[in-house]
Amino acid sequence: MAAPGAAAAGAAALVQYVVLRGDLVRPPRSWPLGAVVAQGCHAALAAAHAHRQHPDTRAYLELGGAMRTVVLEAPDEAALTTLAETLKQHNIDHEVWTEQPENVATCLALRPYPKDQVHQHLKKFKLLK
Repeated sequence: MAAPGAAAAGAAALVQYVVLRGDLVRPPRSWPLGAVVAQGCHAALAAAHAHRQHPDTRAYLELGGAMRTVVLEAPDEAALTTLAETLKQHNIDHEVWTEQPENVATCLALRPYPKDQVHQHLKKFKLLK
């Protein structure tokens, strides 16, 4: 039998990455900050929902207040699209959030993963500021 807390310690290594387009808050688009934050929330929830049966997602959601989410910035839509294509090529589960009715890709989120399995594809993106 595993030691108490062993499962939680293993699950603590899980992280959900969210990548938002930084250009949305800058001119000429100048979206309100709250609208951009909402895009990240939508993408994170969509990824967790779509992959809710995956053991890593289940373990991550069980962490409650100890969940770890990292929010990164893609400079523009082209960078977000390129990242989505790279993730798809490497069979990394993710969801791209497209704002409607504008049909604008604003964000993507991975399902929760152990950091070492996905970090290499995200290391060129900086933390969102």
